[in-house]
Amino acid sequence: MQFTLEQFKQNYDTEIFPVKIKGHDLRFYKPQSIDRFINPEDLMDDFPLWAKIWEASVVLTQYMADLPVDPHRRVLELGAGLGVAGISAAALGHNVTLTEHNPDALNFLRANAAINHCKNATIQKLDWFEPQLEGHFDVIIGSEIVYQERAVDALGHLFQKYLAPQGKVVLSERVRATGASFFEKMSPRYNIQAQKRILRSKEKAETVVLFKLTLK
Repeated sequence: MQFTLEQFKQNYDTEIFPVKIKGHDLRFYKPQSIDRFINPEDLMDDFPLWAKIWEASVVLTQYMADLPVDPHRRVLELGAGLGVAGISAAALGHNVTLTEHNPDALNFLRANAAINHCKNATIQKLDWFEPQLEGHFDVIIGSEIVYQERAVDALGHLFQKYLAPQGKVVLSERVRATGASFFEKMSPRYNIQAQKRILRSKEKAETVVLFKLTLK
């Protein structure tokens, strides 16, 4: 069935949050509640992590906003969630393919691309364990995607399959044990640079690390 914004509004209870980036006023749908997306018999069964705006996605959004626009550069976002980073980048002129596996997440991506009139945003389903995308990408981005041990090898295979020879991977992650294991596994194949960013609010200060990987 073809996606329509009207049907999306009928199917989901949403609220809109604004994002201002480089003079562009963007809007994003997010769920009013995540309850309908949780399996009560198994809370960790595909828990809707995609439905939250993580601090790491803010850092990734700013990185893409500062990256000079090249319409010929192909960008792939893994685990795009609500699409804040990828859709903001597309609104600025980047050529972005945003991917998710969860069908509800894909619907929110389509809706957020639609309300922001992003012609440069392509939405595609991607199973990390059985990927079926076409071609190579000059930049692969992701925020908070290195959190499950079982996904470490899958991500490594995705990078090998889809990263262009002179391309780079940019990941925005909070510090966690899984991440340390992941980057240790990536180090024989990639040059890795890390930059620490601290996001401060009235309640807390959150440390996020921006990793850049290029082939050796």
